[in-house]
Amino acid sequence: MRQEPSLLLPVFRSANQARVLSEIFLGEERRSIQEISTKLAIPYATLHKEIGRLLNAGLISEEKVGNYRLIAANRKSLYYKPMYELLQIAFGPVPKLRAALQEIPGISRVLIFGSFAHRELGHHGSLPHDIDVLVVGEPDVGKIYAVCRRLTKELGWVMNPTIMSENEWKADTPFLRTLRKGGFFSVIGETA
Repeated sequence: MRQEPSLLLPVFRSANQARVLSEIFLGEERRSIQEISTKLAIPYATLHKEIGRLLNAGLISEEKVGNYRLIAANRKSLYYKPMYELLQIAFGPVPKLRAALQEIPGISRVLIFGSFAHRELGHHGSLPHDIDVLVVGEPDVGKIYAVCRRLTKELGWVMNPTIMSENEWKADTPFLRTLRKGGFFSVIGETA
């Protein structure tokens, strides 16, 4: 089944290709194809073909260790730096936000909503110029704003945090009805 390109950066052949490249370029140094397949929930056979394409293009490298093929970004490729920068801008905010906010106690869930989420979910609409972040729980508010300011400087995306308690999250408000209807995705925790 043909998959559409990612609407966050539609220069890639498919959303899976963008996800695979992001995982390899922005993730851990080296991983097996099986680890990547499991993490991204992409069937092994599909991922194996994609890895072959990326190896042939020289974008990634592999090292055989025992029965495993360990995959990594090819840092010697002329394409490495511009590819890394493109992936960082388009797909880097979510893993960086997750890593930074996981360190803050009192957070039960983090969601991304708004135009960035719409594009990530495959909906057409306005181009994102910022990232709307909903943090649910009882965290240190100052730490949330500090993380968002730091990531705004680092990534170039303005991070707009909204913080609410669990009781506020469970309430039936116009804002939450619009958010739930308009689409969002989870960065940390369950969405229910």
